[in-house]
Amino acid sequence: MPDTSTGLTWSLVQEARERIAGKVSLTPTLTSSTLDAEAGAHLYFKCESFQKSGSFKARGATNAVFALSPEQARSGVATHSSGNHAAALARAARLRGVPAYIVMPDNSPQAKRAAVARYGGEITYCQATLAARESAARELLAATGATLIHPYDDLAVMAGQATAAAELLAQVPDLDMILCPVGGGGLLGGTAVAARALEPAVRVIGVEPSGADDAARSLRAGRIIASVKPDTIADGLRATLGERPFAVIRNLVDDITTVSDELIVRAMRRLFEVMKIVVEPSGAVPYAALLGERPALRGRRIGLIVSGGNLDLERLPWTVAP
Repeated sequence: MPDTSTGLTWSLVQEARERIAGKVSLTPTLTSSTLDAEAGAHLYFKCESFQKSGSFKARGATNAVFALSPEQARSGVATHSSGNHAAALARAARLRGVPAYIVMPDNSPQAKRAAVARYGGEITYCQATLAARESAARELLAATGATLIHPYDDLAVMAGQATAAAELLAQVPDLDMILCPVGGGGLLGGTAVAARALEPAVRVIGVEPSGADDAARSLRAGRIIASVKPDTIADGLRATLGERPFAVIRNLVDDITTVSDELIVRAMRRLFEVMKIVVEPSGAVPYAALLGERPALRGRRIGLIVSGGNLDLERLPWTVAP
């Protein structure tokens, strides 16, 4: 594997871009004159919902799996994940020809369970707590000898995630701001490193649900404040902020803001209606931050990372009774 002892660097991101080339998609950045007019700004949606396995997670998982030495990869890879990293890791393992052992919370969306199975991952279910996930993962590692690929607290994973922002900045130069969802922090940390290398003046803003706001609280406190019983429709953002991502976020991210689940659902539905794209709640979080009056953003060029599009279509939030 590459030397990751000094933290996430632009050189690691460049290596990741080369390593995953041809194994993941270069996703489009879409625009909408309707949404621009409503926001009073120029919006550029980096659609990772069109990525392999349906989310940006394909980038980090693929980089991490293909960075392993033959000896490290021989017994397979393992992780714990609510869904998107699980599917991405199963896909990357299949590409490399090694087994993937996946721990998933028992409340994971059916669409995400199906994706893991479709890519050949071997699933073990556990209770929907971080402690249960980590305990089950340790048991799997001991039983299989597999290599752990953490969903976000892993520099090879973070380097892969950073390639989404690198692509966005190549597709749309001179952005004023990038809005990026934050859960465990791998995508936000990677986005910040890419932005500082390519467009140092761009503001990098994390967005997270108000019911899972540990990253915002951690940034204000200057230390990690663990998430306790996160409560949000955005299942991909319920993770506790990781140490490696936080080391980057506290130095390079300008701010983290929060949005309510009501705004997330409104944003999700608007993207369905206007842009005709399938977006999961976590992927709608950046756009949710732009709903309502935002006079300070008028005329700004804003990139939004639409992180994924994996959700149960028979249970869309505006069709399911509370």
